[in-house]
Amino acid sequence: MATLRRLREVPRHLLVCEKSNFGYDKSRHRHLVETHYYNYRVSFLIPECGVLPKELKNLVTDAGPYYFVKNLPLHELITHEFINSFVKKGSCYALTYNTNIDEDNTVALLPTGKLILSLDKDTYEETGLQGHPSHYSGRKIMKFIISIDLMDLSLNLDSKKYKRISWSFKEKKPLKFNFLLAWHHTGVEESTMMSYFSSYGIQEHQPKIALSVVTDLQCPVLQSSELGGTLEVACSARELFDWLGAVFSNADLNNEPNNFISTYCCPQPSTVIAKAYLCTITGFIVPEKICLLLEQMCCYFDEPKLAPWVTLTVQGFADSPVSWRENEHGFKKGGEHLYNFVIFKNQDYWLQMAVGANDDCPP
Repeated sequence: MATLRRLREVPRHLLVCEKSNFGYDKSRHRHLVETHYYNYRVSFLIPECGVLPKELKNLVTDAGPYYFVKNLPLHELITHEFINSFVKKGSCYALTYNTNIDEDNTVALLPTGKLILSLDKDTYEETGLQGHPSHYSGRKIMKFIISIDLMDLSLNLDSKKYKRISWSFKEKKPLKFNFLLAWHHTGVEESTMMSYFSSYGIQEHQPKIALSVVTDLQCPVLQSSELGGTLEVACSARELFDWLGAVFSNADLNNEPNNFISTYCCPQPSTVIAKAYLCTITGFIVPEKICLLLEQMCCYFDEPKLAPWVTLTVQGFADSPVSWRENEHGFKKGGEHLYNFVIFKNQDYWLQMAVGANDDCPP
């Protein structure tokens, strides 16, 4: 019976909403984007738009590339050559592919140079390395977290610490994973991911792009100054968040009695817009690309537009070891960690950040 009760429980979710302006000195929009490292989907919605502006379209088509490497030994990520070629010369991202954070061993390389390992109890003990129990292990500790600072290690490759870690990954407990890799850098560098990992059969990928125009879309009415909404005047940030989820899921919004899939309807007050442009980018998308996209979305209102606001939504990998910064992330009943910007004509914005049960509060 206890198991049945747990299954019926509604998963805990946390949504944080705040309001600011892109022109404020203390606006933290850029920092928040830059520290949400592992993003698999970026979507934006532009009301009263039928054709995507050229500058925005160019950024959409330039969202990649990223790479897939199969059976890559973990020790390859701590070598002197790798650290000097990629970690120190840009922002290098790596994330294990098709691993379940609550059950499997999972690894992430942050652009700060931190290597995060989320390991099951047996693997953790076999590595012989020092870490700490996962915050979400429960009474019986089954997962452990190891954090390795590659920038610190690279200062002295003859140190006992480096030799111990290298011995652990090469001999004591050799670990191999399928990895997604991405590298953001400025200027022309001699080393490339494709040539560096050519012996492992590396594959280059471009994000998938889906573009569509929705007609006669019922939209909630918003006022930038009313984050919590006003009865019969404007909808709240929470109501907009739910509505966006329905729109991006292609759900019906008319609440027809014979619709057994969705009974959701647009919050009130609302207005019907003639057309809206939807774009979804799916892949391994680095924060630097999202920063450029957000900046261009802010410039959308430089010229007069019919749209009262636009939105930019970013969803993180459900099974990444971290959400924001080095905040530990888990799955349990849902592994969501995402954020959404609502950008208004006056450069005010709403920022919405959502996480699931096994996550710290968003920053």
